Parts: sequence; C-alpha cells; structure tokens
Amino acid sequence: MSKTTKFLLGEEDIPKAWYNIQADLPQPLPPVLHPGTGQPVGPDDLAPLFPMALIGQEVSQERWIEIPEPVRDAYRQWRPSPLYRAHGLEKALDTPAHIYYKYEGTSPVGSHKLNTALAQAFYNKSEGVKALTTETGAGQWGSALSLACAHFGVDLEVYMVKVSYEQKPYRRSVIQSYGAKVYPSPSERTQSGKAILAKDPNTTGSLGIAISEAVEAAATSGGAKKYGLGSVLNHVLLHQTVIGEESLKQFELAGEYPDVVIGCAGGGSNFAGLALPFVRENLAGKSTRIVAVEPMASPSLTKGKYVYDFGDAAMTTPLMKMYTLGHSFLPAPIHAGGLRYHGMAPIVCHLYDLKLIEAVAYHQNPVFEAAITFARSEGIIPAPESSHAIRAAVDEALKCKASGESKVIAFNLSGHGHFDMGAYDAYFAGELTDYEYPVEQVEKALSELPPVGQ
Repeated sequence: MSKTTKFLLGEEDIPKAWYNIQADLPQPLPPVLHPGTGQPVGPDDLAPLFPMALIGQEVSQERWIEIPEPVRDAYRQWRPSPLYRAHGLEKALDTPAHIYYKYEGTSPVGSHKLNTALAQAFYNKSEGVKALTTETGAGQWGSALSLACAHFGVDLEVYMVKVSYEQKPYRRSVIQSYGAKVYPSPSERTQSGKAILAKDPNTTGSLGIAISEAVEAAATSGGAKKYGLGSVLNHVLLHQTVIGEESLKQFELAGEYPDVVIGCAGGGSNFAGLALPFVRENLAGKSTRIVAVEPMASPSLTKGKYVYDFGDAAMTTPLMKMYTLGHSFLPAPIHAGGLRYHGMAPIVCHLYDLKLIEAVAYHQNPVFEAAITFARSEGIIPAPESSHAIRAAVDEALKCKASGESKVIAFNLSGHGHFDMGAYDAYFAGELTDYEYPVEQVEKALSELPPVGQ
C-alpha cells in the first residue's frame, strides 16, 4: 500500500435530486411493449408490481427528480461516499495514468445497491404497501433491500439465485439478519420455479429465473405484495445517479477530470450510476470515454442482439428493447453472480446503440488477477463484480505506460468482497474456469425471442 488521497464531501453535498437522462437523450428510448398486444405498456399494466411514484419515475422526462427527505436522511449514514486517488495501484503498475475510484463499499450493506433500495422501500411504504418480493444474484441487492425494508417497516421475501445461495452463504445470512426471508431459486414456491426444476432439477439458476419467481410471487398475491427490482429499469438507474453527481464535485476538488470512466455491467445500475452524469457532460461538450465492462460468460452488450425480449426466463415481464442473449439463456456459474444476466438496462443499451458508450468483456481469471493487484496495492478486497471494472482500468493504465501518456481514469468500486472469499480461494487454488462464449446456447436462446416488436 502507498499513500492515500481521499476526496470527501460534506452532508450538505449529498445530491438533493436524482438525474434523469431521459430528459437529455438525443433520441427517446424505445417504448416498453405489452407482450400480448405489442402496444406500449401503461401505468395500469405496471400497477400490480410497482407503486405509482416509481411508475411515474420510470417514464418521466423531467431532468431532476427530488430525493424525498426521509431517503436523503437515510443516505447520510454513508453518503457522500469517498473518491480515492489510487496511488498504490499506480505505483504497482508503474503507470503515468492517474487512477481514481468511487468507493460504494462504505454503505452498511457494502455495495451501491442501497441507493435505490431505500428509495423503493420508501415509495412502497408511502403508498401503503406492507410487503415486497425481489430476486438477488450474488446477494448484494437482497441485502440492500432487506435493510431498506427493515428501515421503513416493510416485509420482504428474496429469491436468491441457487448457485450464489450455495456459494455465498454469508450473504443470505445478512439478508436474514435484517429480517427478510430468503429462498434458493428456482424453488418449489412458485409455478415458474417448479417448471424450471421439472426440466432440470440440478439447475444452478439465473437472475432471469429468480426475477420470474419474485414477479410471480407479487403478481399472484392479490395485491398484498409489490415487487422491487435491483437493476435494469429506468427508475433504478435514476436512483443510482447520486454516485456520478457526487463524483463530479469530487473531481472538482481533485482539480482533474476523467478521460475514461469505467463501470462493471450486469443489469446496468452500478455502471449507470457513475456514468450517466458523465454522459450528460459529454452531450454538453465534454469528451470522456465511458466503458461498460461485462463477463465473457454473459456478454450481452458485446455479443448480444439489440431486440425486444423478456426481462425474465418465464416470460412474465413486459418486452424491453435491449442487447440480449435470449431470455432462456442460462449463464455459466461464474463468481460474479450479480453480472449473470441475459440482458441489460434499456437505457444502457440505448446509449450503446447510439455509440455514446463503449463495452468490453473479460474472463474471470484475468479479472481476479486485477482484483489481487488492487487489494495488495490499495488494501480493499473488491467484489468479483467490481473487479471487472478494475481489470479494464488496469488495462487502460497499462496502455498509458506503453505510450507514456498520462490519462485520468475513474471507475466505480461498487462493493467489497468480504463475503466472496470462496471465489478468491478458488482463484488461489487455480480452480476458476474461464468459460468459453457458448455460441450454440446463445443461438438457441435467440431463436426463441418473442415475435412481438421484432
């Protein structure tokens, strides 16, 4: 480890509003479609799952949406989060680049997910909702929503992707500690879960399957439960923009501005949280490269098809236009469980289609190699998801070393890896598998795309 430079803001600098990029898009987002009619969905279609406040945010064209004071007050426990200059990593790489990371692992649950979890729990509670259902990949979102529901007095049940439920037992312990119930997905609790298990009793599960179960549990509750989603949808990305808004102020303190902004991307919320305010600045004349980093085992942006698809495996959601590997695609059981998703947030996909952002994909062994370099030079053990962003930042810094060019590189360290040590054990033992891109599986899944909207 080397010296540390930390750029801190005061409580008065916690953003008072979330930034809505829909107000600034050069072309509007493609509409979300009803799978039966092919027509754009309306508020009534979404009302069984979400409170009206969140439905309004989903379609809002207002540039700024005020953060409710009870949510902003809860943010004060850890926001503003720190921006670090990674002197140790720069020294380890012997690079002229200046590397910065926004550290979201300081939240009570150790990740960025609490930014939207608190907002979703608040809006549901405000409209009289007493219980929520949700899914979680690696457990960060389940942990965040369980704490948020405890804070606002809402019950919660969590469907956790089976492979992560088994790989990361302490994440499910965290979820239970905050008072939520957690089940491995697929489960016998829902019709969609039973159908998946009937086909493959040994399935490792996926985010798409867990979403199906959580949506079904809410939709069949007779109005007793609503549904909370940790990524993908517009309102979720909106809530995460506190990350980028704080970062812009912190770079003013640093006296620098990033040439490259990087974030890992599974569903898109952590990437978007840092990136969207910088996209706004680019649209106003800046020229920062903005890079989304995904796993080679589930490379929706870099290998997927930009079409309408379901957001879940059981085909219960509306159709969204996104880069997708097909809703029936089952990603390999990599340790970055939060990135194992067949699609991507429509906003992120739209920006990629407009060539306003870039995307790269990595295998998990080089990702963990970068994570170890970072841990030994900066002292923080990163989550496997965040480590994808570290890998890309390291590669950018090494390009600077080769060229002698000094660039400013920023990435979002969206969470710590304290509950992911089994993955590190596998890396140290040489047991991590770099799964080849499953061309035939993806082609099969893409052949099953819904006809509506294509």
